Amino acid sequence: MTGTPPAHAPGGPLRVGLVGYGLAGSVFHAPLIAATEGLTLDTVVTSNPERQRQARAEFPDVRTVASPDELFDRAAELDLVVVASPNKTHVPLATTALKAGLPVVVDKPVAGTAAEARELAALAEERGLLLSVFQNRRWDNDFLTLRELIAEDALGDVWRFESRFERWRPKPKGGWRESGDPAEIGGLLYDLGSHVVDQALVLFGPVAQVYAESVVRRAGAEADDDTFIALTHASGVRSHLYVSSTAAQLGPRFRVLGSKAGYVKHGLDPQEAALREGARPGPGWGEEDEAMWGRLGSGESPVTGGGDAAPTVPGDYPAYYAAVAKALLEGGPNPVDAREAADALDVLEAARRSARDGVVVAL
Repeated sequence: MTGTPPAHAPGGPLRVGLVGYGLAGSVFHAPLIAATEGLTLDTVVTSNPERQRQARAEFPDVRTVASPDELFDRAAELDLVVVASPNKTHVPLATTALKAGLPVVVDKPVAGTAAEARELAALAEERGLLLSVFQNRRWDNDFLTLRELIAEDALGDVWRFESRFERWRPKPKGGWRESGDPAEIGGLLYDLGSHVVDQALVLFGPVAQVYAESVVRRAGAEADDDTFIALTHASGVRSHLYVSSTAAQLGPRFRVLGSKAGYVKHGLDPQEAALREGARPGPGWGEEDEAMWGRLGSGESPVTGGGDAAPTVPGDYPAYYAAVAKALLEGGPNPVDAREAADALDVLEAARRSARDGVVVAL
């Protein structure tokens, strides 16, 4: 759905309340909001005094409050709420914001189940409000490049899509992301799996069958840390998706095989690393060194020089919030509708069942 332009100060930017200032809030949302024309970071919600100081140091004009209740008490002074708090809080906080008449951006996963996501989407539609999901990996450089190659028919008919989001973290960090409590919605299936499944659905459409293997490998870990998902798309494309914290040798980020050629790309999009290091969007943002470009070709391994270098399209996380601002100010399209996120959750729920029961799940 398109956004309903909210009432805000005439000629002024939309005032954004950000709930949560951990990794998602401080590294991704706050800098991208601040860099977006038409948006201003008004308030950050965090009960952590150190994170409050961090937010004020980074954004001197921002207000900080300790609880979401304090934010919602000022709902009339805001134009958008961004939910970047722990996964289990996404649905209740988004529900409160929508009922307060505020458009909402929610970090992924939007909910623990597809049913909850659709209920949230229905509430947003009922209220005529924007509900968007922060699937930032749709603006990764490799994903944008692959979409372009497919649109140009450089690969022919795509037969297999291999996508890896792998890390080497042999010791658990702890915290809610690695908790075994189902209420926390932790583990890699719902964390990194939300990205790789979303990308596969955007590229190749609905899924007919799901098979998954999901294990806990590290001593002391409680939630899945090494997961494989195989999707059979209705189009016939097969997607093989890997998410892991236990990969001692990292595989290619993408390996895509088609009837004409294949595309192999190593390395993660540089935008997250840049944001972590304090860089901010500007000229040259999202560009990648030529040494990291993927290879496009057939008949020989890229390792031995097979194929040609395929220039990587610059990554563009700022495009997400630019689209949110346009949706709210001009009635433009929602960059990531919650019903799309619900479709991805259908797949994740099927993957969890497949891994648990050792079966192929039909959707």
